[in-house]
Amino acid sequence: MASAPPVVLSIAGFDPSSGAGVTADIKTIAAHGCYGVGCVTALTVQSTAGVRRVEPVAAELVTQTLQELASDVEIAAVRIGMLGGAKVGRAVAEFLEQRKLGNVVLDPILRSSSGADLVDAAGARLLSERLIPLAAVVTPNVDEASALTGLAVTNPEQMRAAANKLHELGAAAVVITGGHLEKAIDLLSFTTRRGVEQEIFKSARLRSSSTHGTGCAFATSIACHLALGRGLPEAVLLAKAYVGAAISNAHPLGHGTGPVHHLYRMNQPRRTTTTAVDPEPVN
Repeated sequence: MASAPPVVLSIAGFDPSSGAGVTADIKTIAAHGCYGVGCVTALTVQSTAGVRRVEPVAAELVTQTLQELASDVEIAAVRIGMLGGAKVGRAVAEFLEQRKLGNVVLDPILRSSSGADLVDAAGARLLSERLIPLAAVVTPNVDEASALTGLAVTNPEQMRAAANKLHELGAAAVVITGGHLEKAIDLLSFTTRRGVEQEIFKSARLRSSSTHGTGCAFATSIACHLALGRGLPEAVLLAKAYVGAAISNAHPLGHGTGPVHHLYRMNQPRRTTTTAVDPEPVN
């Protein structure tokens, strides 16, 4: 009998277009050979054209869902995305504090790319004060890093300063993604016994109208690689390559910003190597 794959838990909102949120995470998790389970934090009315409405799920239902899953399966990693509000954020924080799960990847989603607020002010404060210290790695984009730290984040030096500020808020490791910048630069910053170490990952920016859900795919990919036992720098490198390939292989869909192709690997020959080598290396 084949051994069971690592279980990765997605705690995120529901996107009916499946470009982001829990359903997109499940696709990403499957693409990495892991088994995905999910807890929906909020329902949304949205499509590729943008987010029209957000309705948070009752915090009690979130708590019961998380406890039921944790009592049934061994969770190897967690991806936290959209929370919807402070009550749900508090329920998630209490669950993590109680269960003490490892490999928690916090994707601090504050606003949609179309400009809709995806968490209230109290929820954003709770995210900073309680969830950041509980995460193994936090993955804000440059706009989210700026909102969380109050600093301008438009170049590598400012990314370094924002990462240091996030460490002061309790983050053990930070990946600030710069896909919104002219050059796709990501900064990995993590604490060691020698202090804070930082590494820059560079790649050409992909010009595409199919970029919906890149942040979710990136954070979830990192969670999967951590669940599979890979170190953080390797997980970041492979996640960056995965997202780039998912954008490059995306199909035009909808009238707005289309989703990335989370399952592009289904159409590729199966690899037989056991080494952690991605077929789309980062330059």
